[in-house]
Amino acid sequence: PNSESCERFLSDGCFCLMPVVRVSLAEETTGGDQPGNKTTLRNDSHHQTNSTAHKKAFPVLSFNYDHVRKPFEISLWILLALLMKLGFHIIPTVSNVVPESCLLIFVGLLVGGFIKAIGEEAPILDSKLFFLYLLPPIILDAGYFLPIRAFTENMGTILVFAVVGTLWNAFFIGGTMYGVCQIRGAELASVDLLSCLLFGSIISAVDPVAVLAVFEEIHINELLHILVFGESLLNDAVTVVLYHLFEEFSHAGTVTVVDALLGVVCFFVVSLGGILVGAIYGLLGAFTSRFTSHTRVIEPLFVFLYSYMAYLSAEVFHLSGIMSLIACGVMMRPYVEANISHKSYTTVKYFLKMWSSVSETLIFIFLGVSTVAGPHAWNWTFVISTVILCLVSRVLGVLGLTYIINKFRIVKLTPKDQFIVAYGGLRGAIAFSLGFLLTNSKMKYMFLTAIITVIFFTVYVQGMTIRPLVELLAVKRKKENKGSINEEIHTQFLDHLLTGIECICGHYGHHHWKDKLNRFNKTYVKKWLIAGERSTEPQLISFYNKMEMKQAMMLVESGNAAKLPTIVSSVSMQNIQPRGPARRRAIPSISKSREEEIRKILRGNLQKTRQRLRSYSRHDLFIDPFEDNVSEVRFRRQRVEMERRVSFFNRGCDSVCECPTVQPNPIPPDAVSLLSESPQRPNQSGAQRAKVPDEQEEQDQLKLSRCLSDPGPNKEEEGDGSFRS
Repeated sequence: PNSESCERFLSDGCFCLMPVVRVSLAEETTGGDQPGNKTTLRNDSHHQTNSTAHKKAFPVLSFNYDHVRKPFEISLWILLALLMKLGFHIIPTVSNVVPESCLLIFVGLLVGGFIKAIGEEAPILDSKLFFLYLLPPIILDAGYFLPIRAFTENMGTILVFAVVGTLWNAFFIGGTMYGVCQIRGAELASVDLLSCLLFGSIISAVDPVAVLAVFEEIHINELLHILVFGESLLNDAVTVVLYHLFEEFSHAGTVTVVDALLGVVCFFVVSLGGILVGAIYGLLGAFTSRFTSHTRVIEPLFVFLYSYMAYLSAEVFHLSGIMSLIACGVMMRPYVEANISHKSYTTVKYFLKMWSSVSETLIFIFLGVSTVAGPHAWNWTFVISTVILCLVSRVLGVLGLTYIINKFRIVKLTPKDQFIVAYGGLRGAIAFSLGFLLTNSKMKYMFLTAIITVIFFTVYVQGMTIRPLVELLAVKRKKENKGSINEEIHTQFLDHLLTGIECICGHYGHHHWKDKLNRFNKTYVKKWLIAGERSTEPQLISFYNKMEMKQAMMLVESGNAAKLPTIVSSVSMQNIQPRGPARRRAIPSISKSREEEIRKILRGNLQKTRQRLRSYSRHDLFIDPFEDNVSEVRFRRQRVEMERRVSFFNRGCDSVCECPTVQPNPIPPDAVSLLSESPQRPNQSGAQRAKVPDEQEEQDQLKLSRCLSDPGPNKEEEGDGSFRS
């Protein structure tokens, strides 16, 4: 306020510059008597008259960047991320050699260097930005579209790698790094044991963002992908507990047995508590989607909001937010997809993919920018030892745990699989963000420098070489398999068969408990969470509807929409819903007695097999009350039919014997055995029977076999007296 300011308004020639001079009260009181100030006051009065003359003028253009600086810069960062992703996929030679994450980190290094060169402050990937805004979309996308069958079948192996493997890596790296710090020439004597264990807990966890970025590009088979990716998802609970545990111990300075026991209890609370929070929000989201039939537009919002609320609620109590998001997505998906429209499902699918892709791109760019921004504390001994120990601990942990796991697995992990699992243990932004949370600035920058070095080594060296190694070792790739009804039927058949075998053997494996859970879901849960008749729809019918919808979408996208039935209107019908009650399917209502009568009639007339097995259920063995009666009636009918055929055959033979014969040719004894295979005339059979009385017993046996196999003469054959053999 004590200085002159000039506000210039730019125009296209119609307006001139309008200076506004602001004179302070102090200058008017102190300098009013001086001769130089008279000129100033005269100029001031002249400017005031000019300003009053142009008082009604309206500014055509003004500039105020500070008002929109933050959202504008966020939009620029997102636009930069999208352009980099677009350029990466446009150039095929680059995408076939360099992973996308490597290129994005390199772009971040260039952007960070440019920002530092012009003297501006570069944005840093702080923990709040990462954990609250960038990480949740990636985990939600992974959890919502998680392959449930492959995940549950390998749950034991994933838990062993996630829990035991992470504990092994943390204590092995932390303990060995403490030994390295005790070397005199390393200049690391100030780093104590608890600080090394804290660093080991940060650097030991496999990062899900880095694993997704690399493994989705090489298209590895489903088993290896779910093992490494499942480990990266479930080790979050171990990482969170160890981080908070060693952080508290490092501040306290002492560790007791009670603290160790409380740490074990805290692990179960963090993991199971996160799963419970996610399951509750998932059930709430599924129940809410039951009533959205009249407002289809807001259906995707419930999926996003309930999932994000589950993550934030878990973070409030320091529970595992990642496990909460996974549990929410897994619990919500089957019921939400049964309730929402297909347009809403498409919106959820593509928005999650878009959101997670943008977040992943921003994470790697921010890693590069944060690397340039610094500050760093470089120590050759500490950094090189960290890189080597991370590789050694990963290899030893995978080999040792796989040796134990293969004793219990039916499908063993081969040495090639073990190599890919060990080589795919990538580190990423989670370790960097946890290191950024440290408070001791003396060791914080040294830890961050070592963490960034490990991230760069795993992403660049291991990420760039894993594709040629997979091709060199001839590891199985992922096969794009389109689901079919035949495959679904056989899959369900094998599930029921294995469940029945487990029940007979008395071994309650995961097939048994999976069957129990499915029965409970069909009996109770679906009635409350799925609206309308979809709750009672068989699984095969539901799968068929999904497959038909997918095929229709593929036809539309490929341009073969002419094969589809014509649509009434192309106008979006999202909000146009019938206000009246929905029309139900035309299902005839039949009384219970009438239904049983129809069943009895069908069983008596449609089942013509001579032997029928008892009714079987994989849950219990019971006897159908109609089976005994129906089988007895069927046998009586067969006996009557047999007697009718025998009598008819005898009448035909007697009539043929009375007919005159004309020089019948004798049949040699060797051709008698062919009578049941080739059709013979009745007169020839009668003549042979008259001329060869010694073969009467053989003819009787032949007659009996023909009676048992002959269904009777056709109408066309009755005229010429021939029979079917």
